[in-house]
Amino acid sequence: MTLAHHDRYDYSPIVDRPDFDWPDGKRLAFYLALNVEHFAFGGSTGHTPTALGPPPDPRNYAWRDYGLRVGIWRIFDLAEKLGFPLCHLINSSIYERYPQIVARIKARGDEVVGHGRTNSERQADLDEAGEAELIREATEVLTRAHGTPPGGWMGPWISESLVTPDLLKEAGYTYLLDWPADDQPIWMRTRSGPILSVPYPIELNDSPVMLSRMQSATDFHQMIIDQFEMMLRLSEERPLVCGLSLHTFVVGQPFRLAQLEKALGYIARHPARDRIWITRPGDIAAFSRSLPAGIVPGS
Repeated sequence: MTLAHHDRYDYSPIVDRPDFDWPDGKRLAFYLALNVEHFAFGGSTGHTPTALGPPPDPRNYAWRDYGLRVGIWRIFDLAEKLGFPLCHLINSSIYERYPQIVARIKARGDEVVGHGRTNSERQADLDEAGEAELIREATEVLTRAHGTPPGGWMGPWISESLVTPDLLKEAGYTYLLDWPADDQPIWMRTRSGPILSVPYPIELNDSPVMLSRMQSATDFHQMIIDQFEMMLRLSEERPLVCGLSLHTFVVGQPFRLAQLEKALGYIARHPARDRIWITRPGDIAAFSRSLPAGIVPGS
């Protein structure tokens, strides 16, 4: 189906918007999004550094599982060493199979973002009832584990149907990360009222950079620094959100982790640190909701 327009938000040039500051006068909000994903053994859907093999494809399954067995623990340690909070875009099936990961997330006090049941399925492949059930099941698991429901959602594979924002709003979600259309939060329309879109980095993302476009880990290191420096300079004119998207099985590999450590260390020790809000998307969403009407596009 081809639609002339989605009608979720109106056009708003960033140069025409009112100015504001993030908390404590900060100008650039920076966050780390760690995708904590489960893939079914023998499934045909999944990231791969080469080509998918015929099922059960143990090579690619095991490579992804490396991220949960090894990579994530090194990423946890790096974040703690540098003092960075994390938000975890997490499949609910992680809670069934990897209790030690859940315990570490709880101990750190990190944010969890709903990310479906497993990355072996896409929301867009389901009818409305099936998608609503997927959202309900994933939300119940995270709520039961953490005591409070997640505020944010990103679909597995950033996949949406025509009614996904409506279903998320009706399930109690306050923001989503599926629409990489802006460098500031924007309000989106749903059939049950507005939901906030928080910027998510589809470009500054280790999987498409190093797996899809086949760029090197050193390229990714330089991309992180270049993106950060340019957005810091641009934030002098208006506040911006700079996110970095990571996957346990990609940057969890030691040679890539070395480049991530250099880039994050550069940010952590930056001389303009007083202008940077190192935060999480849920905090960005909460602050945006507190701003007067007319500040955030769509309000």
